[in-house]
Amino acid sequence: MTPSADPVEVFVQTGPAEWWQVLAALGPLAVLIAALIGAVISLRTLNQRAAADTAALAQQREADNRSEWWHRTQWALDSSLSADPNRAELGLGIMAVQAESELASPEELEIITVAWVDPLDRAPARPTIVPAPEAAAPGNRAASRDRGVQIAAAKLRLVTDRRLGRATPDWVKELAAAKHHGLP
Repeated sequence: MTPSADPVEVFVQTGPAEWWQVLAALGPLAVLIAALIGAVISLRTLNQRAAADTAALAQQREADNRSEWWHRTQWALDSSLSADPNRAELGLGIMAVQAESELASPEELEIITVAWVDPLDRAPARPTIVPAPEAAAPGNRAASRDRGVQIAAAKLRLVTDRRLGRATPDWVKELAAAKHHGLP
């Protein structure tokens, strides 16, 4: 038998597609949707981790800054209580700078107030702003140095009182405004 040269028409009768055929046709679309959902979840997780890391770094930086602030304040507090008037004056001056910092909490400012109590207790209640000539005389260096410590203590008290919302006595304000005419 020889094949016929005429084309043969074939008709295939199909019914509606089966469920598994529909599901198979939607497979690539389902994979794409799953990949997009996975990408969105991954990006949100990365953003959350980045925010958490940023917050942790900021918290660590704040803790480090507070720790260093406290180390400097401890040194200044120790120095302010020194028997050496020059060192005490330096310590009080540094504490005034430290007390201005936003790192100083009200509790820490209360601790700092310890430094100005003794020098101001030794200051006259109504000090004269210009030292008497005998106070600046070469033979009276101790009185001049003590005066410098008192002025530094008054400046520190101004800062702590302002930061703690307390009133400062006028005589302390006058003392803080005084110039130290001490000897080198």
